[in-house]
Amino acid sequence: MHSPGKEPVVPSTTPLAQRLLRRKPVETLIAESTGNGGPGGLRRTIGLWQLSAIGIGATVGTGIFFVLSSAVPEAGPAVVLSFVLAAVTAGLTALCYAELASAIPVSGSSYSYAYATLGEATAYVVGVCLLLEYGVSASAIAVSWGQYLNKFCELAFGFTIPAWLAQPPGDGGVFNLPAVVLVALVCLLLVRGVSESAKVNAAMVAIKIVVLGLFVAVGLTGFHSGNLHDFMPLGIGGVGTAASGIFFSFIGLDAVSTAGEEVRDPRRTLPRAIIISLVVVTLLYVAVALVAVGAQPWQKFDGQEAGLAQILQDLTGQTWPALIFALGAIVSIFSVTLVVIYGQTRILYSMGRDGMLPPRFAQVSARTGTPVWNTLVVSLAVALLAAFVPLDILTDLTSLGTLCAFAVVSVGVIVLRRRSPELRRGFKVPGYPVTPLLSVGFCVYLIRGLHPLTFVFFGIALLIAAAAYFGYGIRHSRLELTSSAPAVPERAFD
Repeated sequence: MHSPGKEPVVPSTTPLAQRLLRRKPVETLIAESTGNGGPGGLRRTIGLWQLSAIGIGATVGTGIFFVLSSAVPEAGPAVVLSFVLAAVTAGLTALCYAELASAIPVSGSSYSYAYATLGEATAYVVGVCLLLEYGVSASAIAVSWGQYLNKFCELAFGFTIPAWLAQPPGDGGVFNLPAVVLVALVCLLLVRGVSESAKVNAAMVAIKIVVLGLFVAVGLTGFHSGNLHDFMPLGIGGVGTAASGIFFSFIGLDAVSTAGEEVRDPRRTLPRAIIISLVVVTLLYVAVALVAVGAQPWQKFDGQEAGLAQILQDLTGQTWPALIFALGAIVSIFSVTLVVIYGQTRILYSMGRDGMLPPRFAQVSARTGTPVWNTLVVSLAVALLAAFVPLDILTDLTSLGTLCAFAVVSVGVIVLRRRSPELRRGFKVPGYPVTPLLSVGFCVYLIRGLHPLTFVFFGIALLIAAAAYFGYGIRHSRLELTSSAPAVPERAFD
């Protein structure tokens, strides 16, 4: 096992404000990613297609297979515009991600970017947002897996898993067993190694694209323009509310950057994979949403389980299209869960290496090159959430965490341009500084549309994070303990 050294904790004489604002030099981040400045251990085995598949795999399926049942009742047929609005926000942020990923090609995603640009305290908050974004998202996705598994069992074998054993509390169940099984299978695959996981994910991404193509082709045969009227029954506010709730389905753009230390030629591969993922995902989402609301009256989506499979069954009057689609959805949701849990383990790995979390999170198996203990902890937490927490709470929390992280990345582009204009960048945001500012604006707009209760849960999470940071992170930070990675003096946009 590779693990960070355990330096003794000594009282700091540095003023608190400077400790909160200290930044980790980009040179140190990059040196650690190659094993020269820290524990290292991760292996560069991922190419462009596999990395693009990670982005597509973490995105397609995250929302489109089940989010329509909650988003369409909020926006009506105009949910298509909600996906476009979410895609525009994600697209602006994707350009910012592409620049930072090419300049700082390390694990940790927006947590690492915030540490290099906005300081340690902000990075810790972003890390918490990412934990919500990934852990809660994986749980939300796992919850829906049981719905399609039940649909497949019903069509193929004539039975279903009892609701009390296939749904979480609040949704008619007691314990969501399929979700726990799914997370356990994902955990086993991730522990084996990232190369194997990436190959399996790439194959599953190809399957899900074919399955969604099948839905669009069959759904068009039952498309009725009358179902699109009234197009915006709940007004423009409904469009924004639905977009806020479905934004978590664009989490895959962040997932690409979490693989920064395991990608070959990262300065070129990372930005290309991010852009490819965004284009493919947006086209699929808009096409599927448009066909779905054209093939079925929007009022029928409310609370509908395995909705897209049900639409195919209703249109054809036969079970085989729905059977194929349900099986494809099972594979797709497995793929998404795989990538999202992978992303969270890499963020925790980076935080453990920085001393912000216990060093065991940064331990890497010498045999598999994966953070085994880290993966086990994450999988256990995700399984518990998926087993016992209702789906609607999970999706809104994920959207809020995602939007906060995306906004920080956009600000980080501006800060890094000001502070390190000489830094080598494999990609630069077009339309700077308007593009990152627009990205922040769109993120704030979508945050405003989330349910007020979501902010209460988010506030509780931040209080827990503050307690953890001041109780552990600020005293064990490697910037605090070592002179090899000195803090960068804080300067306003110089």
